[in-house]
Amino acid sequence: MSGGVDSSVAAALLAEQGHDVIGLSMQLYDQSDGQTSFGSCCSIDDLHDARRVAAAINIPHYIVNFERQFNEQVISNFVAEYTSGRTPLPCARCNSDLKFSTLADRAQGFGADAVATGHYARVERDESTGRRVLRRGLDRSKDQSYFLFSLTQDQLAGAIFPVGDWHKDLVRDYARARALPVADKPDSQEICFIPDHDYASFVSRHAPSAALSGAIVGQDGVVLGAHGGVHRFTVGQRKGLGLASLPGGAPMYVLELKPARPGGRRAQGGPRAV
Repeated sequence: MSGGVDSSVAAALLAEQGHDVIGLSMQLYDQSDGQTSFGSCCSIDDLHDARRVAAAINIPHYIVNFERQFNEQVISNFVAEYTSGRTPLPCARCNSDLKFSTLADRAQGFGADAVATGHYARVERDESTGRRVLRRGLDRSKDQSYFLFSLTQDQLAGAIFPVGDWHKDLVRDYARARALPVADKPDSQEICFIPDHDYASFVSRHAPSAALSGAIVGQDGVVLGAHGGVHRFTVGQRKGLGLASLPGGAPMYVLELKPARPGGRRAQGGPRAV
């Protein structure tokens, strides 16, 4: 239970269906210094909201501390991927390594048979092979199956997505009908640990070596400009290159990122005109 409307409705639906539901919320960062914001999700206020929902639907609620695991498995990976010239997907890493791995192990300690979340996705069983198949959520505008692509067969077998067959407007209508305190709470959009959307500065703070400058080089080998670190770019990027368009107004795109090699040798990136 993240404290949002989707996971709250997921819990309420299961409880209404007669399941023995236990609410678990993940504490992902240190809140002992009075910090109350971690983006628009995963904050201390969200944990309170989850607890209020659990009380409203009369289920037990526990907060599990995953600060160390989140830092090691999600944040560190996020930084390492960007400094290596790759673009990470932290939500997928969080789902596979925390929610459906570490959290599933913790849930088993409570005697739970499955882990349910508020993702807009569905799991079906292929009758011919017996394998679980991950399907998109019925509400295509809210589909989150792409955040779950890394789940294993075992994880899918123990996963339940109660709102996967629902449209978002019906989820909110249900929450209002049940008088859930988060019925009209706004959706979270950003990466939870980067509330200001400035991922480049976040990576620079956590890996100062990522800010190695280098040359921006065209396909023809001509140096077009300089950059302040490959973590500021992603393959396919067009905007924010700090370069003027080519004659005729042809845009340029990043085709390749070459991070610094071992020993600190600077790398070069190559956008081209298309």
